Amino acid sequence: MSLRNRTLALLAACTLLTACGAPDKPGANTTDTGGAVPDTPSAPVALNILDVAGNLQLTQGMIDEFTQKNPKVISKVTYSKATAPELAGKIKAQQDAGRVDIDLVLTGVDGLAAGIDQNLWLPIAGRAKADYLPGAAAMQKLAGEFGVTVTYYPSGPLIEYLPAKVPNPPKTAQELLAYAKANPGAVQYARPANSGPGRTFLMGLPYLLGDKDPKDPVNGWEKTWAYLSELNKSVTLYPSTTSETMKSLANGSAKIIASTTGWDINPRVLGQVPTEAAIGSLQGFHWVTDAHYVVVPKGVSADKQSAIYLLLQSMLTKEQQAKAYDKGYFYPGPAVKDVPLSIAPADSQKAIADFGRPEYEALIAGNPLETPLDAKALVAAFDKWDREIGGAKVNK
Repeated sequence: MSLRNRTLALLAACTLLTACGAPDKPGANTTDTGGAVPDTPSAPVALNILDVAGNLQLTQGMIDEFTQKNPKVISKVTYSKATAPELAGKIKAQQDAGRVDIDLVLTGVDGLAAGIDQNLWLPIAGRAKADYLPGAAAMQKLAGEFGVTVTYYPSGPLIEYLPAKVPNPPKTAQELLAYAKANPGAVQYARPANSGPGRTFLMGLPYLLGDKDPKDPVNGWEKTWAYLSELNKSVTLYPSTTSETMKSLANGSAKIIASTTGWDINPRVLGQVPTEAAIGSLQGFHWVTDAHYVVVPKGVSADKQSAIYLLLQSMLTKEQQAKAYDKGYFYPGPAVKDVPLSIAPADSQKAIADFGRPEYEALIAGNPLETPLDAKALVAAFDKWDREIGGAKVNK
């Protein structure tokens, strides 16, 4: 069976949360080798957590607090980081060797999709119940059984610029293209396979351009691929990470970059982008929502799975979700309902007060929310972009 057909079969079986029938009771679940997962681990476990989404900025406080308060469940946590494109190969190599050293992965839809595509993840969604926001619930449905949504935001695509350098910013996708042609190298977005703003820009264009099927990048994005191909003629390079685009905006090597709510707020909080940076949306704008997930590789022991499920239950409480406001990195951030900024840590409240934007409330309320592509379509979109649009210009 081809990779694409295998992925299609996998998603047909597991896209809906109700389709895979994971048990609700923790003690009733089993590992991928058939053993039972206990309600609590038989002895404290050490967890190795890999972050490929920058999610620790939002959730490390949640994890550290649980670990500190529950020494009989988790004895130690070790954190490491990698890029999303590295994730599937890293996990598969460990599984093929029969030694899985990574117990929990924090990932966006990119790493989630790549792992579903290669059948790397345990079905864990039935083990974590949450009263999700509607947008977060839609993101959870997108994950099927193979991830648990822990943070959420409406995302983008937005454009970001410095008003002194771009006094009349583009208002439509065609004006953005015209600006790029008149200013070669001035418009920049990062490689979609490793950038939230990059992939949000990619997935938002079909709505902006009126393509026939925004959910089908292979057969429904005729206008989008033509637009990206034309834009590519004026793009000098594609950074491999979003952070590089922020540096380009700050140093003036790029005048307009793809952004999101969080990538607008947080770099200004941190002083990486000038405070006066402004954002805009393009005519016909739809939000393409985003989330971060916990996924667990196949091969993780029953005791470690038990600890992870207890950790997840804690992370999805309102008290812990309030930490997801952070300093605006994934604004707003919480995935569950009724988590006001007023219960967030004081430094989060100050950051949003000082660097948030009043217009976000109206933008979020006044424009449609769309879920990202599903795993099969997202893998296809990334592959086509890498092959036909910008892969040769990625700054590695």
